Amino acid sequence: MESVEGRVLTVDANLIRRIESFLNKSEFKEFKGEPATDEEILNAEQVLNVKFNEAYIQFIKLFGGACAGFAIHAFKNGSSLGKATVVELTHRFRKGGEDMIPQELKDAYVISDDGTGNPILMNKEGKIFIFWHDSWEVELLHNSLQEMLMKYFPQSGGYYV
Repeated sequence: MESVEGRVLTVDANLIRRIESFLNKSEFKEFKGEPATDEEILNAEQVLNVKFNEAYIQFIKLFGGACAGFAIHAFKNGSSLGKATVVELTHRFRKGGEDMIPQELKDAYVISDDGTGNPILMNKEGKIFIFWHDSWEVELLHNSLQEMLMKYFPQSGGYYV
């Protein structure tokens, strides 16, 4: 496996390069945030009482809160994502109903939403879920961040490639 700054990559290096190429295009500069620091990550994990998935950490350390076909919030997001951080989004999700949160989302944190108020969460194993707030149902969207990103950045022929 390849590494960046001594860390083993959990998301394929070729996929990272495709995302990087996309985000570095002048017309998409507002999609890329400022890379997250170790201090921001550790602080957020402590405040939220969660352990971030390694793929999420890798992504936000490279791109900050960024839109890679799908908005992924962190701490300093690209201007197109708005200013809401992963901490703020997770607090908003938990507010007023923590004891009613489905079991599979107890250790999860909100990385995005679907634009209609349904939070999109990741758990420590890296699985990505949507929480349908009207019905309180949970749906598994992707088994990993890499799986999700591959949808938008396939080897060839994708919209963002």
